[in-house]
Amino acid sequence: MREVLSSDIALLDGFNRSVLGRPGKMVRPALSLLSADIAGEISDLSISVAAAAELLHNATLMHDDVVDGAAERRGLPTAMSIMGPSAAVLMGDYWLVKAVNCLIGAGSGEVLLVRLFARTLSDLAEGELLQMQKAESLDTLEEDYLRIIYCKTASLFELAARCGAISAGASPEKEEALAAFGRNVGLAFQIRDDILDYEGGAIGKPSHIDLQERKITLPFLLSDGSDGLRGELRRGNIDKVYDGVVAGGGIDRAYERIRVYIDAAVASLSILPEGAKRDRLVAIADYIADRKL
Repeated sequence: MREVLSSDIALLDGFNRSVLGRPGKMVRPALSLLSADIAGEISDLSISVAAAAELLHNATLMHDDVVDGAAERRGLPTAMSIMGPSAAVLMGDYWLVKAVNCLIGAGSGEVLLVRLFARTLSDLAEGELLQMQKAESLDTLEEDYLRIIYCKTASLFELAARCGAISAGASPEKEEALAAFGRNVGLAFQIRDDILDYEGGAIGKPSHIDLQERKITLPFLLSDGSDGLRGELRRGNIDKVYDGVVAGGGIDRAYERIRVYIDAAVASLSILPEGAKRDRLVAIADYIADRKL
């Protein structure tokens, strides 16, 4: 990542070094590398795919911060707050291009990998736009929510695992198993994030920000009396909505749904050999289920 992001433009290079100096959880590149490891072996292409996944992820975060007007992420100032929205968008564009550059030269698999990344980027954009639409109409149903979180989050987890498997020459069966693992882990990851918005936690953003932005997430949808809560949300009564979700059991039911997806993720690995390599993937799934940030 440092290699492909290097620039002789001081403003750009300084920002890139700053971001690389405070990495996030790096779950997506870990998925790529662990998927490659269990499917065959980690190659130079595996490392390039892992870097591309993380570059794409960070690029979308930069764009999201502009859309959301976010001043902080991971407890530190965002590019938008430091340099303004125009520069932040350009930074995100730069990281997107560098993600694609990581995939150039992959030989016969280059076109497939670029296509998979392009499809995921389309999913990410569609998910954000659908969420914006639903925040306006406040008519989000569970099927809408699941589509949003697949597009916004799980699609990139799936991509990371799938492309890691491809980089190691995995069989179609192993590729699909690892892609299913990534997809289910990604769904669980976003549901946990949405629970944290109600519970608080070290996630670098204020609690209840989703409600303030009129985003209806799974704890809301699974709570008793959720239809009545829509009216409170429409009137901006955030505290009443929060209290209703907690009292209505929405958070507990959302936790149960996380376990469903984690169990599905682990079950998808059954065709892969038992041992330390599979255990490391299971450990990622368990971490996502219990993470506090």
